Formats: sequence, C-alpha cells, structure tokens
Amino acid sequence: MKIAVIAGAGPAGLTAAYELLKRTDIRPIVFEKTETIGGIAQTFNYKGNHIDIGGHRFFSKSDRVMKWWFNILPIQGKPAADSLEKGHDIDYATEAIIDALCEACAVGEGEGKIRQRPAPDPEKEEDVMLQRPRLSRIFHHRHLFPYPIAITMRVAWKLGLLNTFLIGLSYIKVRLSPLRDETYLDAFYINRFGKRLYKTFFESYTEKVWGVPCSQIRADWGAQRVKGLSLRRAVTHAIKDLFSSDFKKSQQERETSLITRFYYPKFGPGQMWETVARHVAACGGEVRRSQAVVRVHCEDGRVSGVTVRDGKTGNEERVACDYFFSTMPVKELVAAMDPVPPQGVRSVAQELQYRDFLTVGLLLKKLHIVERGENIRTSVPDNWIYIQEGDVKVGRVQVFNNWSPYMVADRKNTLWIGLEYFVNENHGLWVLPDKDLIRFGIGEMEKIKFLRGKDVLDACVLRMPKAYPAYIGSYDRLSEIYAYADGIPNLYLIGRNGMHRYNNQDHSMLTAMTAVDNIVAGITTKANLWAVNAEAEYHEGEEVKR
Repeated sequence: MKIAVIAGAGPAGLTAAYELLKRTDIRPIVFEKTETIGGIAQTFNYKGNHIDIGGHRFFSKSDRVMKWWFNILPIQGKPAADSLEKGHDIDYATEAIIDALCEACAVGEGEGKIRQRPAPDPEKEEDVMLQRPRLSRIFHHRHLFPYPIAITMRVAWKLGLLNTFLIGLSYIKVRLSPLRDETYLDAFYINRFGKRLYKTFFESYTEKVWGVPCSQIRADWGAQRVKGLSLRRAVTHAIKDLFSSDFKKSQQERETSLITRFYYPKFGPGQMWETVARHVAACGGEVRRSQAVVRVHCEDGRVSGVTVRDGKTGNEERVACDYFFSTMPVKELVAAMDPVPPQGVRSVAQELQYRDFLTVGLLLKKLHIVERGENIRTSVPDNWIYIQEGDVKVGRVQVFNNWSPYMVADRKNTLWIGLEYFVNENHGLWVLPDKDLIRFGIGEMEKIKFLRGKDVLDACVLRMPKAYPAYIGSYDRLSEIYAYADGIPNLYLIGRNGMHRYNNQDHSMLTAMTAVDNIVAGITTKANLWAVNAEAEYHEGEEVKR
C-alpha cells in the first residue's frame, strides 16, 4: 500500500487525509507537532469556555466545501439554546443524508456508508452545525459603526456631516482619477474606498494587524480579501436591504464581505477538525500528535521519506512515503529539505515573515460600553468588533456567546470575550507573563470604556505563532520557492502556511482537494493548486479587515 505523509493536522492536512481515504488506496499518516488538532482553526477550552482563534465563519462560495462540511456536521433541525430568545431567523433542516468515510463512522438508518437521519437537535446532540447571524462593527472614536460601512444618516451623524460629505468627494475624486500603481495595499484600498474613508477606517487598523505601513504591504493580500468590494457596492447593498424584507435571498449574489448569515459548529471550528481526525483514524489513517516533521528526504528528485521527532521524548523516526503533503510554514519546510535546496530558494525562505497572534480571554459579568450619545451597553450582538482606536493595541474583540451559546459554560450569567492582539513572536506583548497580559488587556478595555475591571471574573491567554503569512519581506520572490517545489512531483504545498498565502479555511481545504484530484487523475502539473483563491468564486465570507 502506498503511503502519504501529511505535515500538519489543520484544515488542509486533515482534508487531504480524508480525501485520500475516501477516493484512493493511499494510506495517510498525519503528523501534528502540537497536541492540538485544527491548527489556527482549533478551539481552545478554558474551564468550559471556548476560544475560536481569530474567528472562523463556515461559509464558502464552493458548493463542494459546503457539502463536505455538512457531511461531517449536519445542519441543525431544531432551535439552539439562544435561537428563540434572540429571534434568530434560521432555515432549519429536516433530515441529513451522510456519506460516511467508512462504515465505522456511519450513523443513522440504513446499511453501508450512506445513512439517512433526522436533522440534529443542538440541545440534545453534539455533532451539529448551527446557522448564525453575522454582525461585525467598528469601534472608532468611541462610536460603534456598521461593518461593512453603510452610509446611512445615523452613520453620517456619528462621522460628522462635513466629514461624510468629504468622504463622498474623496471617493468621487478617486473614481475619476484612480491611482495607476496598485502594487501596495494603500493604493489598492484608496482606489476602492477613497483616501478619506481609507484613512478613517482602514489605515490604522491594517497597520496594527501587520505592524508595518500599508505602503509596504503587497496589494495581493487586499485582492484576496475584497474581491469586487467597494464603497459603491456596500452602499448599494445597504439601500437594497432598506427596501427588501427577503433575507433568504441567495447569499451568493452578495460580495462575500457582505454576507448576513453563516454556519458554525456547536463547539467552534475545532469540533469540525477533531471529528475529521477521529474519522481518519477510524477508517485506516493515522493522526499522530506531538510529532514534528524535522527532515524531508529526497532521492532521485522525489520525496522518499521524512524524519519525525517526538515532542515528548525527543526520539526520532524515519518514515518512508510515496507522497508528501506539507502544511508546515514554508520557511520551516525549506530548512528541513535534504539535500538542501539551491541558495536562492533558501534565501527567499529565510526572509519570509509572519505575524503572530495572541488572545486574552476574559470572562465577564457584563460589558460596560460607553458610546457617545447612547445608553451604556452591557452586551452586544456582534460576533466581533474591530477596535479602530489608535490609543490601544488591541485589534479586535470577539464575543463568543454570539458565535454559539455552547461556547460559554454559563451563558446566561456571563459574557466570554477574546481580546485579539497582532504581535511578533518573542517580542513585546508576546513575552509578557500571562498575568501581566491580562492586566494590560483589561486596562486597555477600561481606557476605551468598553468594560470595567470589577466585572472580570476569570481570564486566560492563548498564543498562536505564525498565524498570518505576511505579504512583506521576500514575499515578492515567493515564485522561486513555488518553482522549486513544483519540480518535486510528489511534494504538495497546501494550506495557509504551506503555501505562504492568506488562505481562508475553505481555500485551504480546496488546495488539499485539488491535490488529491491531481493524484487521482494522474495530473503532474500543480498550476491548479496555485489558482485556488485566485478566482472570485472561491472567496469565503470573510471581512476585508482581517
């Protein structure tokens, strides 16, 4: 039997393993260097309160991905714990038809792998996909603004009527005379939103995320995040919604940053990938935790095997393989290759940069948001809120109660939020002790009048290295690494870090699916892998700011 070694148990790696088992006779062995399944799409459990690292909305314009998700976790057939009290508009399923990976994973009526069952009740069952309302806003100058921006009278009043007028003039100006060079992100944003709106709502936040000026960030990142979105389109959608009560209209008609609903596993994204890992293990594959690929051996121009190091014992083992799927950071992969790649490839890899991520989880009695001209808010309906204020370092605030009521141990009496910071590993906030980070985060939120320290019941800190491959450094020479990897026929770079591309979860899955498609069809070129996330129809419902 042929063996495929897969480095990394995130969405791309586990999708590859699942697809290989379902469609080929190749046996996958997944090596995950940490104890956690899901990569950045994991769910961290702190005393029954769950953290979704960065927020993962399950929505894709790829029907293939949507059906894949629902085959693992079927859509809810009954209300969730908060559906009725919050008045959620939900399309409940009536039944689910599941095509299991093998009979050992099959659940429901019938025989064989394909079974039929009633749609699950989230109050009684674990494996269920919820449908949730989408709401994100911007906190700017101590006001909450809708995101994506909709120019309504209320927004104009908060911005100031003169400022709103100047934003309109700025947009008209750039439409009449757009910037010709869109190499970098500042020009890309200005051409779509106008300079004044860009500086109001995008510039400082984006620089907070990446740690460098927008004039140094390649526009490729913006092109992946906001295909087709502009101020004109955002306003058009806002006007249409004013005159339409049909909120069941096809979301595929909207730009993906404008979707109004999404799907979400009962216990967060990690539940999806823990479930997939169990299916892979039950159906003939392997998923080994705390096992890092430290050397990739090539013979006769192909990957012949890998050396794996046990994170607990330090022992090393060589594992032969016929195929190698890499979701490990490109920088680490190139450093692990044996024999060593050409000097040019090594230099590009060494200079690739990443942005790291940490979350301060705060368990609260309530919020205490003081917004000018508004009553004090003790709760909000948002999934997350962008913190545009320049006098604090926090970038976003997630409200996990609104992702799923099951993310919070005591949802009726507590709010569980995550303060998100974009940092550099081993510098600044990253190296602060947890207790100091918690104190710092609480202080920042008190400063912008978002909460009161006396309402904090408990807290924790979660760090995620190499969360975001950066479009700076040697990124503009990344094609040299792609060309090198393409020259090794059984090596497949997939996923976000595996390709050093800001892929969403569905993009990462599609790269894995496409790689397996190629193996099944005997296709040796990898051009279609690099085309994933280059076409608008692949773009997931994620926001421009992230």
